[in-house]
Amino acid sequence: MVTADPVPPTLKTWRGRRILALLCAVAFLDFVDASITNVALPRIRTALGLSVQSLQWVPSAYLLTYGGLMLLGGRLADLLGRRKVLLAGTALIGLSSLAGGLAADAGVFIAARLAQGAGAALMLPAALSTLTTTFTAQRDRQSALGVWAAVAGLSSAVGILAGGLLTQGPGWRWVMFVNPIACVLVIPAVLALVPHDRPAARTSRFDLLGSIAVTGGMLLLVYALIKAPDQGWGAARTWWELAGAAVLLAGFVIIELRTPEPILPLNLFRVPGLAAANLTGLIGFAGMLSMFYFLTLYMQNVLGYSPIAAGAAYLPLTVGVGIGAGLGSKLLTKIGSRAVTSAGALIAAAGLLTLSRVPVDGGYVVHVLPGLLLVALGVGPVFVGVTTAANAGVGPSRAGAAAAILNSAQQLGGALGLAILSAVSAARIHHLLSAGVAMPAATTSGLRHALAAGAAFAAAAALIALTITNTRGDPHEAQHLEPPDGHPHAAADLEPTTKEMHP
Repeated sequence: MVTADPVPPTLKTWRGRRILALLCAVAFLDFVDASITNVALPRIRTALGLSVQSLQWVPSAYLLTYGGLMLLGGRLADLLGRRKVLLAGTALIGLSSLAGGLAADAGVFIAARLAQGAGAALMLPAALSTLTTTFTAQRDRQSALGVWAAVAGLSSAVGILAGGLLTQGPGWRWVMFVNPIACVLVIPAVLALVPHDRPAARTSRFDLLGSIAVTGGMLLLVYALIKAPDQGWGAARTWWELAGAAVLLAGFVIIELRTPEPILPLNLFRVPGLAAANLTGLIGFAGMLSMFYFLTLYMQNVLGYSPIAAGAAYLPLTVGVGIGAGLGSKLLTKIGSRAVTSAGALIAAAGLLTLSRVPVDGGYVVHVLPGLLLVALGVGPVFVGVTTAANAGVGPSRAGAAAAILNSAQQLGGALGLAILSAVSAARIHHLLSAGVAMPAATTSGLRHALAAGAAFAAAAALIALTITNTRGDPHEAQHLEPPDGHPHAAADLEPTTKEMHP
């Protein structure tokens, strides 16, 4: 017989609630940084002399190192201890943000954004794996993941609102200066609340070569997609860049198959439904995260909104995401992660499709708000469902790796989605401008095409979600699915299951 909840609750204790609040604050800081620069993009472009196409590197640079290095960050959390890695990532994001705020040219600013992403890649898997190993009782983990998912969904919208307030207030540089202040508060809290943890993994080696290959491959892939509209899709340079990215990514897979301690343990994907959960996150967020970029440009460049007005336009989104995440968390225990995730992705797809119909002379209440609310109600359940399904059945020794894989998929999906949809938008705009169409109409048409493509990504994610593990939030219910393939970690990950069995 298997006991329903063999571990005493931690979330009911004062210390448990404070740890959860701290971990959610870390997630909030990391996710906010992915969106806080969006409203400031026109001011950043003017101040640093960026071209319209190069402007994509402001959000993309962060997402690339964030996603590309997160596998290494998760592995380091397992090897060195979550507390150490969390502190190192927080310090890096604070220092790089300070450098970005002081940047006098575009190169320094983009480099600072790349370093910010590297800091976040250390912080987030350490924080999420701390959450999943701290709150091990069924109700605890379910509630903690629900709060985490709500904060993650809310942060993107709050980031845009904060970006608008800061850009129109003290200036665009404060979208960077706010981070060092936050990090000064987070570091003492980590020292006070997060206990010293022994490394979960049993070796001191980590896969630096694999991390370089996957990050380099993703950087080159997104660079090629961003430059293709200017260079030409049929240009030899574009094809060489795409081929180089393919070689690096294929090399990464070969490295992971041969190295004794890979940053991406490929046998994790033998857990039924795990690959589908991560693919759902990658495809879904490729469509959903890109919405912020295109919708913000529409409101500022076409409708003439000020930065603060564009930021305030996302206030209903913050409420909607909170409601959606709450509903998703409750429905999870009744119908499981599969239905919750798929339904959320379909709702988000409907919202993006609604937004893809915005006219040149559109109004906020009639043309923007309905689609925005639908996306908000869909994003929350997707976060909850995917996060729960991707962590089910993974033991403590590889919690950091599992957390890194999930978040890496989401952030790389966001970077790739932005690059692909920007190419779609740019191609449409260039075609219409060459045909003599006025700039506002051409811009709107390009943004509409990008948002429609984003809706297609979200709909595809809804279909993929039908194949994920249908967990109801019990961290132990799929524990036996961890692959016992002779890997030294596999046996350790199976131990909790045997302890729960009674004659």
